[in-house]
Amino acid sequence: MNPPSNFPLDELGLNLTRRRFFERGSHLLGGAALATLCGDRAALGNASSAATGGIERVAGAIGPQFAPKAKHVIYLHMVGGPPQLDLYDYKPAMNDWYDKDLPESIRNGQRLTTMTSGQKRFPIAPSRFKFSQHGKSGMWVTELLPHTAKMVDDMCFIRSMHTEAINHEPAITYMQTGNQIPGRPCLGAWASYGLGSLNHDLPTFVVLVARPSNTEQVQAIGARLWSSGYLPGEHAAVSFRSAGDPILYINNPPGVSGEVRRKTLDGLQAMNQRTLEQIGDPETRTRIAQYEMAYRMQASVPELTDLATEPEHTYALYGEDAKKPGTFANNVLMARRMVERGVRFVQIYLNNWDTHGNIAGRLPSQCKDIDQACYGLVQDLKQRGLLDETLIIWGGEFGRTVYSQGGLSKENYGRDHHPRCFTMWMAGGGSRPGQVYGETDDFSYNIVKDPVHIRDFHATVLELLGFDHERFTYRHLGLDQKLTGVEHARVIKDLLA
Repeated sequence: MNPPSNFPLDELGLNLTRRRFFERGSHLLGGAALATLCGDRAALGNASSAATGGIERVAGAIGPQFAPKAKHVIYLHMVGGPPQLDLYDYKPAMNDWYDKDLPESIRNGQRLTTMTSGQKRFPIAPSRFKFSQHGKSGMWVTELLPHTAKMVDDMCFIRSMHTEAINHEPAITYMQTGNQIPGRPCLGAWASYGLGSLNHDLPTFVVLVARPSNTEQVQAIGARLWSSGYLPGEHAAVSFRSAGDPILYINNPPGVSGEVRRKTLDGLQAMNQRTLEQIGDPETRTRIAQYEMAYRMQASVPELTDLATEPEHTYALYGEDAKKPGTFANNVLMARRMVERGVRFVQIYLNNWDTHGNIAGRLPSQCKDIDQACYGLVQDLKQRGLLDETLIIWGGEFGRTVYSQGGLSKENYGRDHHPRCFTMWMAGGGSRPGQVYGETDDFSYNIVKDPVHIRDFHATVLELLGFDHERFTYRHLGLDQKLTGVEHARVIKDLLA
C-alpha cells in the first residue's frame, strides 16, 4: 500500500495548503463538518465502518490492508543479546562436552568477533543453571525465570531466529529497522504510519529505556533506533524519561502561564503555516503537529505517569520494583497504562545483556529484572481483556556462543556474540500461544529446523498488524521502500493463532 508519490512536486500536493484545499471541491468541507458532528471518537476511528468491511480506520493513517489481530505492540528489547543456552535453549548433551573444543564441523568457518577470534581454544561451556519443562507445550525454561515458566502456554517461542549481523550497532539497527545501515524507519514508526493514533492527547509511538539492576557492561543506544527515517517525522517515537519531567520541556517554565503558552503556540503555528504554504516542506507540518501534541500532553501525561492510582494488587502482580521509577517493572506497568489509553506502540529497552564474562554474577539479576514483570504484564493484559489485541515481543539482537570467552569454570564463564541462532518470544496479539517453533543442534550453534530470519519475523509482525509486507511501502528516492527490504521474506504462519 503506497501513498501518492512523494517526489518534490507531489510532496507539495500532500501538504494541503488552503488554496489547494478549496480547489479540491466543496465536498471536503462537508466531510470536515460531518467529522465535527461525529466528535473525536469517530474522527480517531474508534468505530468500525461497514463500508470498509469492519476494518478500523484512523484519520491521517494509511490504514490496515486487512483486519489486524493486534491493535497495539509492546516490544521488550534486551540490549546486548541474551544467552539462549542459559535461558530457553536447553542443551543437556553439552554437559559431556565441558571444556572440550568446539568441533570445526560445527563452527564451519564462521567469522568470529575480535573479542574471541584470537583465542587459542574455543572450550564448550554448558549452562550452569538447571532447566525444567513446563506447560502443555513442554517448553524448557531456566530456573532463573520461575514466573515466566508459569505462563509458557500463553507464549509463542521462536528458537531459530538468525541474523547476519555480529556486532551490536548493526545488529540492533537491523532488528529494529530491517537494515544494518542507520537511517531507516523502525518497526514502531511503520506501525504509527500505518495505523495512526487511538488517542488524540498521547503519542502514537513511545520509547522507554529501563535501568538494569546490574550495569556491568551496558551498550550505547540512542534515538536513531526509534527514528522515523524517511517516513514523515511525526512517526518517530517520543522518549519518556524515568527521572524528572517524563518529557523534557513539557511543563511551562517559571513565570509562563498556560494562557501565555497558548498564545505563543498560536503565533508559532501561524508562522509555520505560512512557511508550509510557501515551501511545502513536510518537516514544517511535522513541527506544527508536534507543538500541538506537546500542548495536549501537558494535561494527559501527568495523569498517565501517576502510578499512585494503581492498587496494591497491581504491585503484587508486577513486583515491588514496579514502584521504583526507571526499573523494567515500572516501565512495563507504564506500558500497560499506555496501551489502555490508546498508545499504539511501546518500545522498552533493557541493557546489560552483553554477557562476555561473569554470567554467574550478572544473569540472575538480569532475569530477576524481567521475570515477574513480564509475567505481570501478560496476566494484567489478560485480565483486562487487552491481551488478544496487544502483541508483546521479547528478544535481543543476536544470541551467545556455546564456547566460553575468557576463563572457564563450571561455576562461571562468558559467551561471545552469536548471530546464527537465538531465541525470541511473543504473547498475545494474534500470536499462537503454547507454540515452540524451530530447533537448533546440540551445541545451539546452527539451526536444524524451521529457521526464522529477521525479515521473516518482521513480515509476521506486520501480518498481525494488518499489513502485507510486500504491499506496505513508502516511496523514497524513487523506490517503494519496505520494512522487509528487497530480499525474500515470508510470513511464518505457524506463529499465528
